[in-house]
Amino acid sequence: MSVWLQIAAGLALAYGLWRMFRLLRPGIAPEVAARDAAAGTAVIIDVREPAEWAAGVAAPAVLLPLSDLRGARREWGPFLAAHRGRRLLLYCAVGGRSGLAASLLRREGWVAENLGSFPRWQAAGLPVRRP
Repeated sequence: MSVWLQIAAGLALAYGLWRMFRLLRPGIAPEVAARDAAAGTAVIIDVREPAEWAAGVAAPAVLLPLSDLRGARREWGPFLAAHRGRRLLLYCAVGGRSGLAASLLRREGWVAENLGSFPRWQAAGLPVRRP
């Protein structure tokens, strides 16, 4: 393999890692998200799958699985239609799926941010409920 090809491969890998980091990195603190949701300027969305919600969810969260966002949008479609102009703050179990969902929604013109993970919400001492 030529030196230039190795350099190009290394740069491609570095770029991919940088994009992954940006995708997974939470963009907003849980306390700020809770405040904005309470003020009505944002909506908190749990994008985990229904089986994961049994462990608890953020008290103000709307439960909309990522699989529906990437699929038929039976739940996401009406939700998005009803929430035009609102900021969408998404979380999941670790932060990866919510980062993916936020990225997808931003490409569609929504103001969407990755809130990160449910454990991050819990660690902030914010209210949790059982669905």
